Amino acid sequence: MQNKKSLYIDTEALSTLALVQAGLLSPLHKLMKKEEAEEVDVTKFYKGVPFPFAFILAPKGKRNSKVLQSLKHGEVIDLINEGKKVGEITVDETFAIDPLQRLQNIYGTSDLSHPGVKNTTARLGEIAVSGEYSVSYPLIEDNIKRIKNMITKTGAKFVSSIMLAANPFNRAHERMIRQAISDSDLLIIFLRKPFTSEGLRYDIRHNALITFADNFLPRNKVLIIPFENSYIFAGYNELILDAILAKNYGCDQLVVGKNHGGLGLYYDKNRLSSIFDHCRNIEIDIKTVDEYVYCDMCKTLVSTQTCPHGQHHHVHYHSEAIMKLIQSGLIPPPILVRKEVSANILAALFPERFENLQEMHYSLMPGSGLLEQQSEEQFYLKLIELYQTTSLT
Repeated sequence: MQNKKSLYIDTEALSTLALVQAGLLSPLHKLMKKEEAEEVDVTKFYKGVPFPFAFILAPKGKRNSKVLQSLKHGEVIDLINEGKKVGEITVDETFAIDPLQRLQNIYGTSDLSHPGVKNTTARLGEIAVSGEYSVSYPLIEDNIKRIKNMITKTGAKFVSSIMLAANPFNRAHERMIRQAISDSDLLIIFLRKPFTSEGLRYDIRHNALITFADNFLPRNKVLIIPFENSYIFAGYNELILDAILAKNYGCDQLVVGKNHGGLGLYYDKNRLSSIFDHCRNIEIDIKTVDEYVYCDMCKTLVSTQTCPHGQHHHVHYHSEAIMKLIQSGLIPPPILVRKEVSANILAALFPERFENLQEMHYSLMPGSGLLEQQSEEQFYLKLIELYQTTSLT
């Protein structure tokens, strides 16, 4: 008996296949055939709904290429991820694709200096396969169950959502989240979980967000969901796919930052308008919020649209600049990042940083006089409090 043929896919491809299988990118439910793929790439629509590019599977590699060239209609092949069978495809057809055009459709460029283009080039082959498929990926099923349970538990009638990188989590994110909560019965925060190692690790960003949510938000109003940010969400049309995903997860509204670099969502005015026009058929409300800054005259976070003071009074929430402080081991000013969040991130990023931590704590910090075991996170919190002492400044 002839051995069953296999295609080898990475976790990024598996995650995306699982999203589609679960109906989270509905009306898309399957891999597109050649004719469908070409039509979507031209019209940017699929079954009457905006869809920025074709959904295809074209895994790279010599072994995959050899298998793809040999496939016949009706063959059932295994999908293998990290040495394990994770699903099957019943082959409809195979067809050649142009990788450069595919990159252009996703990112608006095929320039290898673009990080998304570089990453996708490393995993994109030249032959696609279409057909009915099934995959197993528990994370997606768990996400759907958690959201449904939370909506049922809270009786939420209007559910809002935010796609957040929180890289790192800062005060502007806090303000955006609080505003979204006040406008809805329930807020779903989709925390982006990329398949690259850039920026803070996902677990550090997740713990920082949990620290804020558990201590400073009403527990029955917010739910944090891991959102694997695969290549299809990394292009310049990410807002369209974010909106489709949020709608199919059961959300009524998607909140996005307008010109807010901290969220990785920058759209110039003309393109923002055209994208919103394009999203009308998705049947979800898309709400933009203005950029938040700290004003040293107002002494608080303000919208750039409501503050009367000039740019020279504003402190901006630029993620890259805040990240450089954190990666250098410096504590960001509390006007940028809440002290509890800073302490959480720094303790995770620089474990066992200090020799004789307990001695330092006892020597530097006011206390009851009792020698108690202190964690690095507690040390940072106390240190920040010393920085905030103003009598000698």
